[in-house]
Order: sequence, then C-alpha cells, then structure tokens
Amino acid sequence: MYAITIPEPGGPEALVWTEVPDPVPGEGEVLVEVVSSAVNRADLLQRQGFYNPPPGSSPYPGLECAGRITALGPGVGGWSVGDEVCALLVGGGYAEKVVVPAGQLLPVPSGIDLVTAAALPEVTCTVWSNVFMIAHLRPGETFLVHGGSSGIGTMAIQLAKAVGAKVAVTAGTKEKLDFCAELGADILVNYREQDFVEEIRENTAGAGADVILDNMGAKYLNRNVDALAVNGRLAIIGMQGGVQGELNIAALLGKRGAITATTLRARPLAEKAAVVAAVREHVWPLIEGGHVRPVVDRSLPMSDAGQGHRILEESGHIGKVLLTNA
Repeated sequence: MYAITIPEPGGPEALVWTEVPDPVPGEGEVLVEVVSSAVNRADLLQRQGFYNPPPGSSPYPGLECAGRITALGPGVGGWSVGDEVCALLVGGGYAEKVVVPAGQLLPVPSGIDLVTAAALPEVTCTVWSNVFMIAHLRPGETFLVHGGSSGIGTMAIQLAKAVGAKVAVTAGTKEKLDFCAELGADILVNYREQDFVEEIRENTAGAGADVILDNMGAKYLNRNVDALAVNGRLAIIGMQGGVQGELNIAALLGKRGAITATTLRARPLAEKAAVVAAVREHVWPLIEGGHVRPVVDRSLPMSDAGQGHRILEESGHIGKVLLTNA
C-alpha cells in the first residue's frame, strides 16, 4: 500500500507519499481500506518532530479516517467485512489501509457520505469527552470555545447548542464569525479587535463563562481564568499559544474553578473505547436527526497532504480539511 511518511521532520514538504508494507490486524483489531482522512493540528506537530506516536503504533500521521472494513482480526465481534465505518486512530490515517482497534470504530451516520465521515471522529470525541464527560456542560450555562470556525469549534458550537447552552466564540475574521453565527453561536468575539474577557462579562451580566474549551494553552491561561464564572471549568486541549505560562492561583481560587488538560491519542484503549461509545450514544442521533453536521472546508488527494498542512498553518479554513484516496 501507499502512505504518507516523514523521513525527516520539517515543513509540509517533509510529507512523502511512498509505498510501505500493508498492516495486519491483530487481536481485537480490524483492517480498514481508507477512503478519506482529515488533517489535524496534531499531525502538523508530528511532521515537525514534536509529537511522536506512542510506541508500537503506526508511524504515519492521521488521527481519524473513514472507509470500509476489509479484514477482521481474532476476537472481533459486531463488525463485518464490507461495513462502512469511521474511526478514531492513534495514527496511520494518511494511508490506503489502516489497522483499528474495534472499540474505536463508529458506523457512518445515515445521511453522511463516506468521504465526509472522516471529518467526524476526532472532533466529536474531543468535544464530547472534554465539554460533556469532563466539564459537564449543562443546559442554560454559558460556553466559550476559542477558534470557533475550526473543526473542533464548529462541532463544539453545534453540540453545545443542542444541549441548550449559550455559546460564545472567538475567531479572527468577520467571515468566520458569521459562519459561527449560522451554526448557532450567540456571542461573537473578533480576537484581533476585541478582548474576549470583556465581551464575555458584558454578555453575561458579569457572570462569565461556565465552561471554556481552549486550544491556545499558555497565552490564554490567565485570561481564561478571568473569563470563568464562579465554579467554572476550563478544558485545555491545545497549545497553539505556547506550553508554559504563569497561573494566578488566587484568581482561580476566587472562582472556585477547575482546569483540566487532555489529549486523546495517548489514552488507554479502554478509555478511548468508552469515549467512542458515548459519542455513538449521544452524538450520532443528533447527526442522523440533522441537528448537528460535519463542516468540511475542502478535500485534497491524500498524496497532497503537504498542501493540507499549509492550509491549516495559514488558518484560512473553516471546518475540516480532508484527504482522500481517489
């Protein structure tokens, strides 16, 4: 088969489409013929040499895919050869074939085509696990998501609205904010021109946000705490704004706030399977009912993955960038 390899860390040109050995499913795994994958910021970090896959996992980038099952490993039940699926991966999605633990498979939702389904696993699992399973966003609460027009952001807006929350977003252009409003966002903050702390306070009568989903890390740490409501929860899922920052403990204590930080990739199989099962139970009915939809900016050939990385680095996209095997 062919896959995107990274012979040496570097820029987008470091991604090389080359022939590699076919993977073989082991105990509890299935082999999926990949129709599409998606570009995530974690892939950019891996390409640069900053986010290596866990030992023993696929060395190729790609944290999600959609395709068809072509083989079952020993001990797999509930799935059949030919099933159309999408999957949360530890890596290997930028390829023609990938091995997936059965617990990380999801059926393609009705009403969603197979290519587009690759836009779902990473965003739904990230948002549901952080915003709902950990931060426990409830109806009537105020939810702030940074990067509202990103793949994560567009899904977070829709899921938060679906449970009855008031949604605030940050984004850097009017076009992106207008799109967020179309998805249901109530409070729109242009981070280039406005202070999100002030905007959140003004639009919540001074109360603040009950839950914040943050992709920036160090740069926004103390400002996020300032924007929290009393008993607020800050969920950090990225570090686009740096990895080290000072925290005002007194401010956090004054808010009786909580800060969590998670990734999906390195979690044990059982934890990832539990997240996937929760997404299938709670999110899939919303997608199939037309209440929530994947947002795709564009699709590119898998062999042109470098261009997909450039698009994410330039931050001109809205939603997900997909890679397809024609």
